Amino acid sequence: MMIATRRAALAGMGSLLAAPAVHAQAWAPSRPVRLIVTYPPGGVNDIVGRIIAEPMSRELGQPVVVENRAGAGGNIGTVAVAQSEPDGHTILFGTTALFGVNPILYANTGVDAVRDFTSLGTIGEVANILSVVPGKVEATNVQQFIQEAKRRPLTYGSVGNGSSSHLSATVFLKMAGIEATHVPYRGSSPLVAAMLAKDVDFGFDTTATSTAQIRAGALRPLAVTTTRRASALPDVPTMIEAGLAGYDLGIWFNLAVVKRTPANIVARLTEALEKSRDPQTAQRLQTAFVEPLSVPRAENDSWVAASAMRWQSIARDARISID
Repeated sequence: MMIATRRAALAGMGSLLAAPAVHAQAWAPSRPVRLIVTYPPGGVNDIVGRIIAEPMSRELGQPVVVENRAGAGGNIGTVAVAQSEPDGHTILFGTTALFGVNPILYANTGVDAVRDFTSLGTIGEVANILSVVPGKVEATNVQQFIQEAKRRPLTYGSVGNGSSSHLSATVFLKMAGIEATHVPYRGSSPLVAAMLAKDVDFGFDTTATSTAQIRAGALRPLAVTTTRRASALPDVPTMIEAGLAGYDLGIWFNLAVVKRTPANIVARLTEALEKSRDPQTAQRLQTAFVEPLSVPRAENDSWVAASAMRWQSIARDARISID
């Protein structure tokens, strides 16, 4: 995965913003802009959406209002944006799931995010963490854990069938050459509760929802799924550092509009997002356990498409189905 560091991202922004923006200035929103978050309030998607909405409002000169349209794994909100007027006043808060997994899980919605949306830019990414339950698992690193899993049967929890949590575990088990029984839960809170109750041996959950329990010592982290360590847990190695070469499954967030949106509107919204990636926003993201992520403008759509195709391939190989 091509991930820019925060320093590189901010430095790159300077050169982008220095470029002529004649076409981008030709459009401005005439009323509040809706940012459709396809998940309920309070979760990491909602939090990140609200973090980026604030500086976007300043840059556009109109309020960017977060609207939660949850249901059907995010498809209700995605379809709503796909059917909206292509006038720049409705933006999709995109996720790895919407672009990379839902086309496999929900084949009949009539919407394919890669096909039907143009990405304005990435915002950030979050890692899943392989955590084991102290008292149930002896291993203190990934290689020890693999050997332990080969000696006895283990169970693992995820936040649901087809989730990034589930697929992160699927790839790990395949690469490690081990097996474990899957227990899907309906979200991070039930999964963490099950791990604390010692109902499962291990699980994959995001830094945003499990860091507090890890810091408290209730869960033992072994590795993160991204190619860079999580700033909130700097002592936890990546899967690659732990010996699984090529393991790279970051969960990213972006903003997108329907593909039929005029180029001048796309350019203005893209510029506003780029200007919103300032040090203050980066700090707010990290406080929410999300790492800022910036992909060069010219490579943005192709980067999103490549990442989505990879997740779709993993989903097909895992033969996942809806809960």
